[in-house]
Amino acid sequence: MNTFQIRPYTKRALAQLYFPESHPRTAVNHLMSWIRRCTHLHEQLKATGYTTTDKIFTPRHVSLIIDYLGEP
Repeated sequence: MNTFQIRPYTKRALAQLYFPESHPRTAVNHLMSWIRRCTHLHEQLKATGYTTTDKIFTPRHVSLIIDYLGEP
């Protein structure tokens, strides 16, 4: 069994881990929707310098996402 690694992920790669059956663009849209709805997570990400135009989640961003949404 593989364990999830906290490391940099593109939005697309992380989204596809959460939504493996979805088209890549749809997976990203779903993940970003979850993040926007979780206002505490969204605020925490913004506090680390994240912007919606970023293409990559840093290990810190991934750690926050896992804290709020759980592992994919």
